[in-house]
Amino acid sequence: MTLSRADAEDFLFHEAALLDEWRLDEWLQLLSEDAIYRVPSNDAPEGASTEVLHTIADDIERLHARVKRLKSDHAHAEYPHSRTRRMITNVRVLGETEGTATVAANFVVYRFRRDRETRTYFGSYVYKLRTGGNALKIAERTVRLDATELAALGSVSFIL
Repeated sequence: MTLSRADAEDFLFHEAALLDEWRLDEWLQLLSEDAIYRVPSNDAPEGASTEVLHTIADDIERLHARVKRLKSDHAHAEYPHSRTRRMITNVRVLGETEGTATVAANFVVYRFRRDRETRTYFGSYVYKLRTGGNALKIAERTVRLDATELAALGSVSFIL
């Protein structure tokens, strides 16, 4: 199966809607059984999580635990949940080999949290999407934040 840009866009737009609506269990269904979610540091965005510091480097087990925590009333950083609105642009299919497509996109996420000022997160996504079977699955999701200082963004307790 060759992944078209339109199909990649539809998939990323659907994922964004699930995350914005806090439908996290449905979001987990988009992930492969060996999925990885990475937010590398700005000084080494290409580095492997085993070699350089990452803000987030979760495998599928940690992602399930993260979602469970985020949905809990005891997750003080996200209770009540932040309201987010994602804008996904410049979606590109960069290549495809052996049932896996590499897809890149730019994003802006607006985060509204209680009585705090609105925070804006922006950068790029790089996905490894499994194209075999009857549904796309996220095998790897890398979030590259375009921020000179991550501390200014505050706690990133939600899924970017």
